[in-house]
Amino acid sequence: MKLSHFNFDLPQDLLAEYPAENRDESRLMVLNRKEQTIEHKQFKDLIDYFEPNDVMVVNNTKVFPARLYGNKEKTGARIEVFLLRELNSETRLWDVLVDPARKIRIGNKLYFGDDESLVAEVIDNTTSRGRTLRFLYDGSYDEFRKKLNDLGETPLPKYIKRDTEPEDEERYQTIYAKNEGAVAAPTAGLHFSKHLMKRLEIKGVDFAEITLHVGLGTFNPVEVEDLSKHKMDSEEADVTAHAADVINNGIANKKRICAVGTTVMRALESSVSSDQTLNEFRGWTNKFIFPPYDFSIANCMITNFHTPKSTLLMMVSAFAGHDFIKEAYEEAVKEKYKFYSYGDAMLII
Repeated sequence: MKLSHFNFDLPQDLLAEYPAENRDESRLMVLNRKEQTIEHKQFKDLIDYFEPNDVMVVNNTKVFPARLYGNKEKTGARIEVFLLRELNSETRLWDVLVDPARKIRIGNKLYFGDDESLVAEVIDNTTSRGRTLRFLYDGSYDEFRKKLNDLGETPLPKYIKRDTEPEDEERYQTIYAKNEGAVAAPTAGLHFSKHLMKRLEIKGVDFAEITLHVGLGTFNPVEVEDLSKHKMDSEEADVTAHAADVINNGIANKKRICAVGTTVMRALESSVSSDQTLNEFRGWTNKFIFPPYDFSIANCMITNFHTPKSTLLMMVSAFAGHDFIKEAYEEAVKEKYKFYSYGDAMLII
């Protein structure tokens, strides 16, 4: 498979600027791989496709307010700083992206907040846009993290051109988010409401929670035509022994194992044992899934509609079949489904 196989025309007006009014009332396209059928539903109709003891695997990562705005010393130029990863909690070192990158050099200081009580010094140029910053702050680590949270904004994807609004803080987060560490939401999970989760539990569906802290690597563009040469950025994952037991029990009983999102699928496929069951796992994964690929754990998947040439579209194509996904996406554009983070959902069974 080549990069060009994953290109398609996506009208700009189909990129979702806002979430659906109610989480579980976004649209849902249901793809049946065996029958090769496409159905149009609402997300809350999902419950009709699951039986008692089927397993839904969700990613309980929590998005932190990773976007900060500061001013450069002397010039006062406004600089956007996007926190990517904490490198060292003691020395307060962070990998960040800066914009505009051309204005920032090693040794520059940036000031944050109206009172400029948080200062950062640029100590390394890691990539063309990336930098390593050392934050200078008089206070404990907990106070420092609180300061970052107070100054930071919800890191909505760049395609959303509007300003961040108060409701984004809640809506760009799953209702089961627990473990802070993601700079982007695991968007397939955004469609679950408390009411729908309750109904699924009452029906007897089992839930397994894993953690994969979504980094920007998920969204990095692929810049090589030969997909085997693309390298994914590593992301931190945690599959607990309890989650593995719930999932393996479902596999043993030939139940539906549903990966809620591409992040879940990547975490599961990073921890497969030789007998095609799931191992406990804690570490980093840079697994890149594209066709052809044999999936070992999940036999069902919930996902959003992805942008052209994205690694997410490649994974979904590997799971549902390239031609079938192509047909489904043509249908989605025709029927005006909403794409990307705040967009509509797809269930692949």
